[in-house]
Amino acid sequence: MVRGALVALILVTFAATALAAPAGPPIRIGGTLALTGPLAPTALLHKIAGEIYVDELNKGNGLLGRPVEWGLLDDQSKPDLTRSLYEKLITVDKVDLLMGPYATSGILAAMGVAQRYQKVFPHHSFGMPHLAKYEMHFPTAAFGPEPNRTVPTTVFDALAATSNPPKTVAIVTSKFSSAQFQSSGAKEVAEKRGLKVVLYLEYEFGNRDWGALAARVKDANPDFLWIGVLGLDGNQMLEAMKKLDYTPPRHFHLFPAPGPLALAPDAKNALSVTVFEEHPPFMSNAGAAKLVPLFRERATKANVPYPYVETQVAGSWAAWQCLEAAVTATKSLDDKVLAQWLKKNRVDTIIGKLRFDGPNNYGDDLFRVKQVQDGKWVVVWPREFAAPGARLLPP
Repeated sequence: MVRGALVALILVTFAATALAAPAGPPIRIGGTLALTGPLAPTALLHKIAGEIYVDELNKGNGLLGRPVEWGLLDDQSKPDLTRSLYEKLITVDKVDLLMGPYATSGILAAMGVAQRYQKVFPHHSFGMPHLAKYEMHFPTAAFGPEPNRTVPTTVFDALAATSNPPKTVAIVTSKFSSAQFQSSGAKEVAEKRGLKVVLYLEYEFGNRDWGALAARVKDANPDFLWIGVLGLDGNQMLEAMKKLDYTPPRHFHLFPAPGPLALAPDAKNALSVTVFEEHPPFMSNAGAAKLVPLFRERATKANVPYPYVETQVAGSWAAWQCLEAAVTATKSLDDKVLAQWLKKNRVDTIIGKLRFDGPNNYGDDLFRVKQVQDGKWVVVWPREFAAPGARLLPP
């Protein structure tokens, strides 16, 4: 009886400890997102994902048994402002840890500040690995070290496997750094594969005149249109082409705002790339079953037009997973300790197992090709990652 009571007491004590609310001074994590400006529609998805992650941490044991606060500032889609805000977060707000902003230019600006103060720097949407020289940055945009080669290769492999592969390609791209970098790579890959590039055209980030670009594409009349877009650019390009009574047979969008494009009538069968969609085999990844219903509920309340977890949301969630894994494993907030652990250990995330021991801390290219089908994104290539019953639909 006494032994049984003692065992019961131990079990109750353990359960109470495991379920204890976080206590003590909060661990403060600082970062920015483009809550306004041209990047805002996509950055909102990262904001919702981060808020859910922090809420879930605080419903459990927090980090190291302490509550977590996320100090989030608006960088207005401006790299110079992003740089200043990260300086403020470190020197004035004195945050314990950092989380990166959305999009390559902002991340690069913030990375310089993190490097100056030797802060561990996880981030989720950086598309130019060769520029990321800081040894304590950790990307969850799993492009691999050469996305200018591997991303377009995956896209053209998918098209080549169809019954009517394209012979001519038009490439229209924003001069936004990562979009321009990967689109320039698409031109090289296409030409090496024997495809004729009938148009290569660059436009300024923040462009508002889509009619002239649409007219150039219509005149080129390609079998396949690659658009190096960010956010709503792809929607605006499609609308401008429709006004000219032109629809490209196939069209690919590099970094679209996922909801507006998926739901646009003119975007039927649009292509993009992704690391996660809400179907097998991705739903078996770490954290997927937890995030999907939480994001859908929160995004619906925020009037997000496409309240589903896809590549932007998943990349953000994975960045938080990496930060939590490092803190939990090392029981430390020391930036150098956390960085050393991340370099030596794979992290099981919603987008797969991430490693940071490759060139400039990039591991494997985990991107797949997805397509808008019946108003929703589904993976169609490679076949082993395709949604059940899904295939790349013809134009």
